[in-house]
Amino acid sequence: MSIIQQHTSATLSDAWRTINIDALDPDSSQNFDISTLHPPLPEISEAEVRQLNGQVRQLLRGGDAEGALRGCLESAVYNGSDAAKDAHLQTVIEVLQSIKASEMTPMLQRIHQSQGGGELLDALMKYLYKGMSGGAAAGGARTPTRSLTPQATGGFSQIGGRPGAANESTGAAMSVLLSWHEKVIDVAGLGCITRCMTDSRRV
Repeated sequence: MSIIQQHTSATLSDAWRTINIDALDPDSSQNFDISTLHPPLPEISEAEVRQLNGQVRQLLRGGDAEGALRGCLESAVYNGSDAAKDAHLQTVIEVLQSIKASEMTPMLQRIHQSQGGGELLDALMKYLYKGMSGGAAAGGARTPTRSLTPQATGGFSQIGGRPGAANESTGAAMSVLLSWHEKVIDVAGLGCITRCMTDSRRV
């Protein structure tokens, strides 16, 4: 009988597979509190977000688009409910859509050159990605689909509306977000994307 056959199932257990290697690595994130990388952020309620969004829209109506954009980015909602984050995202996109293409680059340059401007553009990049991913917003909140009843019209069905009409507003919003994305990279560089992707804080 071979040596392997002499061992019992108890001595050939798979317990070694349960070892947590990360716990033994001094450079692992498990050995320090990741939350210490950024100061704790206060939780923002939906009511506070609505009040903030009202102030931003007031700036926008007054013609201060740059102030409205700064207000949105300086008060990015990192710690709040999904509804609060989506409401703020909707306001950010509303501000972005109201700014003319010719004003985008000069405005971003002024923000970037101001104190803390790099962090503001990083926050903007996060909102751009969230909007492009379909967060409550590229073009407004998601609308439920209506059930359409086809009508018999002699061999074909008529459901009304032209093809793709429902996606036009979403497509227009996506175009705006892509334009801003290009301009932010031109001003802040590709490092803005890396910082956005690696930051544990999510808008």
